Amino acid sequence: MSDKPKVAFYWCSSCGGCEEAVVDLAEQILDVVAAVDIVFWPVALDFKKADVEAMEDGSILAAFVNGAIRTTEQEEMAHLLRRKAKVLVAFGSCAHLGGIPALANLWDREAIFATVYRTTPSTVNPDGVMPQVATSHNGDWVTLPGFYNTVRSLDQVTSVDYYIPGCAPTPNIIAGAVQTLLSGDLPPAGTVLAPDIALCEECPRLDTKPQDLSLERFRRPHEILIDEDTCLLAQGLLCMGPATRAGCGQLCIRGNMPCTGCFGPTSKVHDQGGKYLSAIASMLSATEDVAIESALDGIPDPIGTFYRYGLAGSLLRRRTMTPVDA
Repeated sequence: MSDKPKVAFYWCSSCGGCEEAVVDLAEQILDVVAAVDIVFWPVALDFKKADVEAMEDGSILAAFVNGAIRTTEQEEMAHLLRRKAKVLVAFGSCAHLGGIPALANLWDREAIFATVYRTTPSTVNPDGVMPQVATSHNGDWVTLPGFYNTVRSLDQVTSVDYYIPGCAPTPNIIAGAVQTLLSGDLPPAGTVLAPDIALCEECPRLDTKPQDLSLERFRRPHEILIDEDTCLLAQGLLCMGPATRAGCGQLCIRGNMPCTGCFGPTSKVHDQGGKYLSAIASMLSATEDVAIESALDGIPDPIGTFYRYGLAGSLLRRRTMTPVDA
């Protein structure tokens, strides 16, 4: 039996990009594999839930859980890995703040099921059959995970020690986090393992950002030819840089596209969307109702823009529906 530290990876409600991000470590992954034993990574290797259940509590150094919590099975696995791991890490935007899956909180389970299983053009379901948690067929029982009404971030179902932000986390952030955990010189619990400054502060276009921004309207990327050297906010584009944590390497900015906020807020910001709403309100030069409405036409999807990755972890959390059971 190896005496190397044990680590685990698990995938909840997410797109799989966080798993790809681990592979994107490229040659650095060899250093990780040499330093640790991966004892659970079911998306990549043949591990079973029973393997984890058989381990002693606290025997895993760190469990990296990506994805939001959408189902009973995901919550069960989150609690299991919490017991087995000394350190539980929320890995990526979905585990950190709910991510894009949490935009489903604009609807309830019944509305989602109706769309998926009844009303989409490609659906053929004349009897309106819906998934059941348990059903009997020829004397045998078939079970499925329960589907919660509300998408939650990992720390809304169990305690989390550290957070690795990003959609997906970048290789340098992942490598730095792993090195920190292996060093034993751990930061305070609850720390986000990324720089605690706004993205604007390390933006390569910072020198072109006006001291006092004044905009008549907001534009969408397809509406203009984006200048590659000028501050995107100064061009009227909704760049989330002022309300977003740095550490991503400015990948979107360097690709000549606005930041969408996937690294979440800094420690000084309680609600990322609220922070950005405050920022753009101060930039808008319009004062008359008609002019304000015209300017806001450039933001057709406010929730999807300001809370794209963080609705579950925000003050709003979800749209109120009746009934709400989770």
